[in-house]
Amino acid sequence: MGDFNLALVIVAIVVCVIVFLFNIYLLVNYQHPDDANQAYFPKFVVVLGLSVAAISILMLPADVANRQACRHAIYNGACNLTLPMKDLWLAVYILDAVLVFFVIPFAMFYYEGDQDKSVGKRIKSALLWVVTTAIVCGLVLGILYGLIGEVDFTVRHLSSTTDGFPSQWNSFSSGQQCIGGSHQCSAYTANASSEKTWTMRTTFPEYVVALSTIVGSVLFAIFGGVGIACLPLGLIFSFIRRPKAVITRSQYIKEATELAKKARELKKAADALHQEERSGSKGRKWRKNVKAVEKELLQLEEDVKLLEEMYPQGEKAETTWALTVLGYLAKLVLGILGLIVSVAWVAHIVIYLLIDPPLSAFLNEVFIKLDDIWGLLGTVAFAVFCFYLLLAVIAGAMMLGLRLVFVTIHPMKWGATLMNSFLFNVGLILLCSISVIQFCSTAFAYYAQATAAQEIFGHTLQSLRGIKYLYKYNVFQIAFIVLAGLTFVYYAAFGWRRKKPSGRFQLSS
Repeated sequence: MGDFNLALVIVAIVVCVIVFLFNIYLLVNYQHPDDANQAYFPKFVVVLGLSVAAISILMLPADVANRQACRHAIYNGACNLTLPMKDLWLAVYILDAVLVFFVIPFAMFYYEGDQDKSVGKRIKSALLWVVTTAIVCGLVLGILYGLIGEVDFTVRHLSSTTDGFPSQWNSFSSGQQCIGGSHQCSAYTANASSEKTWTMRTTFPEYVVALSTIVGSVLFAIFGGVGIACLPLGLIFSFIRRPKAVITRSQYIKEATELAKKARELKKAADALHQEERSGSKGRKWRKNVKAVEKELLQLEEDVKLLEEMYPQGEKAETTWALTVLGYLAKLVLGILGLIVSVAWVAHIVIYLLIDPPLSAFLNEVFIKLDDIWGLLGTVAFAVFCFYLLLAVIAGAMMLGLRLVFVTIHPMKWGATLMNSFLFNVGLILLCSISVIQFCSTAFAYYAQATAAQEIFGHTLQSLRGIKYLYKYNVFQIAFIVLAGLTFVYYAAFGWRRKKPSGRFQLSS
């Protein structure tokens, strides 16, 4: 067993190093050329945030493996030699909350500050915003913790007398489970009056994690419900809308001329908006026009990319076209696999979470059987389902962000992502990762039973005074399923169509 624990520690360290290096790779390849060799602090925050989000998702499978490390122990105290998962959970999620509510906002305020100001003034302005946020958050958390920072556990009061150690056990049966008479020592035979409410105050770190989870759960229910459908269907419909053949040179010149015309119109509109910003007329109409220009710009970039795919140029044009075809085929395959995982997720939520009592343990039993085939196979499948849910949240956020006027658009693009977009998306991922872990620990409670995550997210959170009813009546799960169904209907009706730009800018000057 000691060897198993040592191996688990080594695997955890290796995985953390791999995650850190992979996030550096993502940063280097996604960053905008304008951010090269500068903005080092925001880059450090991005790598740290992505690493914390990925490690937090991987910690739940590690928690399950850690529980299994002392499952067959033959001496007392064996589990004391395993990883201190509860302390690790609290440390990771306190760091998560600090990054989301303080560090990332500071980095964004500093990065987006007026470049004409000195570094000291930009730091001062960013600190002012962050300190104000910290004071408000601290007051709210302190007041809430002092007033309702307690958990109410429903328990049964059971009792029995004592007796001498018997030489035989014939006196005990299913009808007589107690010693010395009709005492209430069985939860199955105890009457309803034996139910009591046991109230205790939770720790402040657990309370911070709980409230962060509530904020993330709202975003998770919206973005995750939309993303669980749009992630696979978006890949499938991308294959359906793919360019079917290479166009002629004359067609290419015609389309390129039209795109150049749209680009000039966009530049003219952007210059006018910039002039309005300098004059100080930044009203509701100005913000609306900014959103419209951003959407048109994204659509123009998609049109340019599609035109380049339809008319590959250079000496390796045929190879480029072949890779394009293979890329769309890969999207089809990944879309079908993702659709299977999405359907499995929705079915599991309905069967195991919404129906009481559950019809079946479903995916829990699948993971257990996979563990029986090979020790880590179930754990790997478990991690894949958790990661897929986080990817669905990101896909849903990107879809809604491109369609809602009041949501800031922060697209992630290979080789063209500014640090403020990076920071925004990392904050969103961190905030939702807490809820993904809580959702997974609830959805796979049978597989992840007796783990530290189950103790934090399964018992304390769902018994917390004031918010326990959101989990008791499955509010987030129902919202998730409803939005997934609506998104599926939307994609089935309109997903195959290609959105055209409106080309309208209501400029005030």
